[in-house]
Amino acid sequence: MQLFSVPRQCHITLQTFMVLLVLCRSCVFAGNGTKACKLIHESQSERKVLDRLEPLVNKNFTFDQTEGEDSYTYVFQLCGDAGGVPQAGAIQVNKKDKKIKKIGLYTLTKAVGGSDWVMLIYDGGDKYDHHCSQKNRTAMVMISCDKNVDMGNFKVILEDREREHDCFYLFELDSSAVCPAVQSQLSAGSIILIIGFCLMAVYLIGGFLYQRLIVRAKGMEQFPNYAFWVEVGNLTADGCDFVCRSKNREASPGSRGVTTEPLEEEPEERDDHLLPM
Repeated sequence: MQLFSVPRQCHITLQTFMVLLVLCRSCVFAGNGTKACKLIHESQSERKVLDRLEPLVNKNFTFDQTEGEDSYTYVFQLCGDAGGVPQAGAIQVNKKDKKIKKIGLYTLTKAVGGSDWVMLIYDGGDKYDHHCSQKNRTAMVMISCDKNVDMGNFKVILEDREREHDCFYLFELDSSAVCPAVQSQLSAGSIILIIGFCLMAVYLIGGFLYQRLIVRAKGMEQFPNYAFWVEVGNLTADGCDFVCRSKNREASPGSRGVTTEPLEEEPEERDDHLLPM
């Protein structure tokens, strides 16, 4: 029993080691993201365009197409093995004979981007048999902005192979990943005003409900801190009257009409002493 126990333990250990190695390798490749794409001409601008597509990494996009008697399935993956085919970013699968043709390699990538679109180009696909001077296939994926979907439908627009060279497959995909970031149009003053109005609304509504439901106030007294605000209004009016008026409000004597106040009676003069005795 001991003779066979050692090799068996070694075999189990070797299997465990291989599984861990495969898992580590898959984790490394999964963590690469868009860095797995090898640019034909490495540049910082193209690398930034690829970084915008990070949400689309590690996802297979498929599209079925029928042309007469032929039926194909197209598979696209961003910076990953499409359909499990090594280095293939886009492939074409013939449904009849199950033959796979590489349309483009993500190890030969070009990336061009605008404000709301990205054009991803995979070069180095399999050569044509009879078309395009037997040049290599090229996959061009137009990724357009659509704020309503994270990943839209992937579809084939056309295959242009009736030329001497630079033939290509054109694909289309909608995604919110390439949409420009929405910038706030509100200034600091506008934000402060909005916060002020919100606080005022909370004060008025909350105070009204408190006065009506808790204090059981009626009429104008339902207004929160009614006595305080009435006094503030009177003081403000008095201050405005004091600052803005330059003359006394009483009319001058010359412009008075008939006075409304009763005139003070003059004391009666007695002249009895002038009469002869």
